[in-house]
Amino acid sequence: MSFLFAPAGLTLLSMTTASPIKAAVEQIAEEKGLMVASIVGTIEAALAAAYRKDFGEKNQNIRVSFDLDTAETHVFDVKTVIDDALVEAAEARAEEEGGGASPEEEEEFRYNPKLHLGLTAARELKDSAEVGEEIRTELSVPGEYGRMAAQTAKQVIIQKIREAEHANVFEAYKDKVHQVITATVQRRDGRTIIMDLGRGTGILPFEEQMPRERYNVGDRLRVYVLQVSEMPKGPEILLSRSHPEVVRQVFAMEIPEIANGLIEIKGLSREAGARSKVAVAAVDPNVDPIGSCVGQRGTRVQTIISELAGEKIDIIEFSDDPIRYISNALSPAKVLTLEVDEDEHTAVATVAEDQLSLAIGKGGQNVRLAAKLTGWRIDIRSEEGELQEIEEDGETTVIPAVDDDDEEVVGTTDSVDKEAEGVEEKPATEETNA
Repeated sequence: MSFLFAPAGLTLLSMTTASPIKAAVEQIAEEKGLMVASIVGTIEAALAAAYRKDFGEKNQNIRVSFDLDTAETHVFDVKTVIDDALVEAAEARAEEEGGGASPEEEEEFRYNPKLHLGLTAARELKDSAEVGEEIRTELSVPGEYGRMAAQTAKQVIIQKIREAEHANVFEAYKDKVHQVITATVQRRDGRTIIMDLGRGTGILPFEEQMPRERYNVGDRLRVYVLQVSEMPKGPEILLSRSHPEVVRQVFAMEIPEIANGLIEIKGLSREAGARSKVAVAAVDPNVDPIGSCVGQRGTRVQTIISELAGEKIDIIEFSDDPIRYISNALSPAKVLTLEVDEDEHTAVATVAEDQLSLAIGKGGQNVRLAAKLTGWRIDIRSEEGELQEIEEDGETTVIPAVDDDDEEVVGTTDSVDKEAEGVEEKPATEETNA
């Protein structure tokens, strides 16, 4: 029997020498990167299941042969020939109380009348039948099966298209995990943002969004691929805007000296949407790491700040000397003295009274980020010797006497060449602040 149909939404390649279904299958295979044999195999399996459900009988092992050129289908009951002794032994066990074979016998061979046929019975169908051979008995096909088969094949092809698209998306993005890519805001689903990735969609959950950042349809953003998972409805691509790697990789994208290895990012701490501290070091002694990251008139760092929705950036020079490194990390504050206890991995920084709010930062943010960046617990002491803050295990206790209004000076100092707003270069420590 044969049937013809044109799947919805598909433009047939040829109507002369090939059936419409062949044209559709070949088109899908080419566009979706699938094997024609794989699609045909799936159609045959679906047709067999449909026949078995509506027309099959007990102990029939239904298989369908589908001819792609003619669109003809043939239905068979397929059995494997076995020795008569195995059939007789199985029937004898079935007659005994409890029936069934012993575990040892079942492990060696298990007779199934749906799959197996004794040699004597097989030779009634084919004189030359031998043990191990496959006997195919063609079955009659009711007329209504043609309409059902056409619809089944159509559904299989549509499903194959979905599966191919899902597989292609998964393959395209599974190797991009832990990378920053560009995505476009497509829509909002509750507090989750759905992002258009070009070949698929990604999910930006609320907890991975940047605080206070607004997401408007059509906005192009750089996002970090946290995870790609295969799900029943297709791949799930989990994205982040708040991950510290967003800052690291955007730096590499915008600063050629980092991309080509002349400058290394040695450390990074971030409170997304508010402030990040980035420690850099030059591999080539002829390269100025701070100046290269800031750019002429602050253009490079301002591009990064814009990409991060106005998040302030402190670029500081890395040092193997913990005293210098911690002092740089506390920028924009100027540290007068720094005492370190290498055994306890703690440091006490002394600053002038007018630098105290800068050193601590609004809500303790500056010293908290400095501690995360350097890996040291940092205490801040005023010049008069009063301990103002304790930083421990990433949590900061700030003395209430520090006035938040004084903190507004952080991140608003003059820029490099006084033209890059929010960027300050400090000659004493070669530090840039945004």
